[in-house]
Amino acid sequence: MTDVSSQGSAPGDDREILTNRQGHPVYDNQNQRTVGKRGPATLENYHFLEKMSHFDRERIPERVVHARGVTAYGFFEAYGTWGDEPIDRYTRAKLFQERGKRTDIALRFSTVIGGRDSSECARDPRGFAIKFYTEDGNWDLVGNNLAVFFIRDAIKFPDVIHSLKPDPVTFHQEPNRIFDFMSQSPESLHMLVNLFSPRGIPSDYRHQQGFGVNTYKWVDQAGDTVLVKYTWMPKQGVRSMTEDDAANVQAHETGHATKDLHEAIDRGDYPEWELLVQMMSDEEHPELDFDPLDDTKTWPEQDFPPKPVGRIVLDRNVSNNFAENEQISFGTGVLVDGLDFSDDKMLVGRTFSYSDTQRYRVGPNYLQLPVNQAKHSPVRTNQRDGLMTYYQDTAGKSPHVNYEPSITGGLREGQYPTNDEQGPEIRGRLTRSRIPLTNDYKQAGQRFRLMEQWERDDLVKNFTNMLLQCDRPIQERMVWHFLLVEDELGLRVGEGLGIAPGDVSHLEPLQSQDPTDEDRERMGRLGENGPRDVSGLEMTHCVPNERYVAER
Repeated sequence: MTDVSSQGSAPGDDREILTNRQGHPVYDNQNQRTVGKRGPATLENYHFLEKMSHFDRERIPERVVHARGVTAYGFFEAYGTWGDEPIDRYTRAKLFQERGKRTDIALRFSTVIGGRDSSECARDPRGFAIKFYTEDGNWDLVGNNLAVFFIRDAIKFPDVIHSLKPDPVTFHQEPNRIFDFMSQSPESLHMLVNLFSPRGIPSDYRHQQGFGVNTYKWVDQAGDTVLVKYTWMPKQGVRSMTEDDAANVQAHETGHATKDLHEAIDRGDYPEWELLVQMMSDEEHPELDFDPLDDTKTWPEQDFPPKPVGRIVLDRNVSNNFAENEQISFGTGVLVDGLDFSDDKMLVGRTFSYSDTQRYRVGPNYLQLPVNQAKHSPVRTNQRDGLMTYYQDTAGKSPHVNYEPSITGGLREGQYPTNDEQGPEIRGRLTRSRIPLTNDYKQAGQRFRLMEQWERDDLVKNFTNMLLQCDRPIQERMVWHFLLVEDELGLRVGEGLGIAPGDVSHLEPLQSQDPTDEDRERMGRLGENGPRDVSGLEMTHCVPNERYVAER
């Protein structure tokens, strides 16, 4: 007999009474109301209809990118300095100023391309997004585990993601689609050299780096600015897997990284990262052979040393995965006083896209959700209503005034901390043009030379296996690119594909390319340029990488 409705509580049963969302006690959660025991059911089944209609809506649209992820809570602790210098020389952001000052954070790790139930063993960039709940409101630092990105202009973002996503007809991820796009986008080579190396498959979330990728600005008390890049360095070390190692892990578990993070925090093994900041003056820097605002480039450490400014510790798991992980919402435009935007073309595009997608996916009032609210600063707006408003933002003295300006009890503007005029003067004609200095091959080649041997071997194997599944013209163009990146890379991949330098020497640069003088010299000696000189070079993502060997 399964009919247990309206039986009351058994002796000693002190559990709380089930209610509906209206607060009404539920007396029968087993049976619909029907005409007679066999039915039919009646239309006024309020509890059934509420229960089922909510269940029908339990899922919100998953993120187009970063769909699978895990969130944990912790704190950021400031050092009060940039290296050995007082940090207030460079930024007035309050969370950095005082040594030992702690700020609450939420951190979401994620994969990028796969869906919500995809494998965490897949080769994919990993998201590293942090929400700082500061006294001046929230700051979101949204980055990846790899220091660069595929493209340098946000207008190409839908295209690069479409190429990496499954085929719209077969719904299968196709190497031919991926390298069709990449072969025509040589700016992607630096990212590809990273992604197809073991660093494209971190052993877990605790052993990965994090990078802001974009260039930002810091603003001091006088309104003076500097350009900065952010790097998170794991105190646990960096650890990655080969394709074979990942396959062995995936044979037993598709969510290994989420499980590892939860279990580490539960046992008190709190993961920790140090925040390092690179800095350069806020100007164009024509003396460099790369543009500091180009997201496909890193700033070499020997010229722009990363210096520590604080650390984060993760010490608490979420209590509700949906409310605190699925609905947590980040945006690159979420900055606090003392932090600002650079003219990075990717950053400008991301700042629109992130907030726009949150309003579509979670709803126009996504910032009212507890995980997204500012926690340590007041929120007072004239924004009203919209889908799923569940409280009214604090307004002025009069509830009748939901506009500004007003002298009858409304809100007023604050005073900007300094003169709201900062940075270098910018002059130019309206245009649609890429940045003048692209230099697509040099840093990719340097990155290859600075890899450990096991990383280079795995990179060559992965490129070869993927390109074997591609059309011959795509293979040839990719080998041509690889030979311009670094002889060893192009020769070894070419050997695996049966393509020698002479087979591609007839290829001309892409119509969209603007090769450097060095590039043209290398084109004339394909496969015979010799290894690039990387003596004394330090790149921000070349720290030692331990291999995580997994047996099946």
